Amino acid sequence: MIRFGQQSAFFKLIGEEVDKIIECFVIGGSAMMFYGAKEETKDVDMVFMEKASADKIKEVLHKIGFREKKSMMPIFKRYEEATNKPTMMVRGDDRFDLFLKEIITCKMSESIIGRVRETHEFGNLHVKIVSPEDIILLKCATEREKDRIDALSLMEKFNIDWNIVIEESINQTRIGEEVFPVYLYDFLSELKDDLQADIPKDVLTRIRKIAEEEMVKVLKRGKSVVEKAAKKKGKAALRAA
Repeated sequence: MIRFGQQSAFFKLIGEEVDKIIECFVIGGSAMMFYGAKEETKDVDMVFMEKASADKIKEVLHKIGFREKKSMMPIFKRYEEATNKPTMMVRGDDRFDLFLKEIITCKMSESIIGRVRETHEFGNLHVKIVSPEDIILLKCATEREKDRIDALSLMEKFNIDWNIVIEESINQTRIGEEVFPVYLYDFLSELKDDLQADIPKDVLTRIRKIAEEEMVKVLKRGKSVVEKAAKKKGKAALRAA
């Protein structure tokens, strides 16, 4: 597990090794530590908008003893669906997950970038922290171990603007190939049912309605997307189909 001080030390070391400014976005547990919502994380999640930047960070991590792990299937349930598959770098129990423009089935949209709350400079490495709302949304995309527990922690610490979460799920459907509100509905439903998360009933009702409406739209274009979503236990997808 990586604690906040260790993560900052890694960022500082990387910032000293690169010879020009590199920007990245931090998501997941890594971002939560900046907000004081988590004390440690299994991995450091970094998202890059340029391949050259991601390649440079990978090179630096190699230099300080990390190696690339090829198989990520047990970690990301939707790994095979990712257009830009992430790179996992490991050194003992330490791990970095490097994403390029996309986080499995979710794209790093202009709206997510626009909601960045903080920027921290570690030498030439400039780290941008995504909003709590977008951390929750991205966790519904990665669906890794303990993602629901992390989402619950964010809900307990922050007054989540559910309109942002819902609108971004619609945006992700618009700019991508996935019917994202279906994933969001399942993710939040399980949070409420299994972990007793305080999610307003009207929020779930609205997301379910939007999910069903989006599924009807894709039905008109063909059933492949519907069948794909149904295989991922999409409750709203099954109702709409």
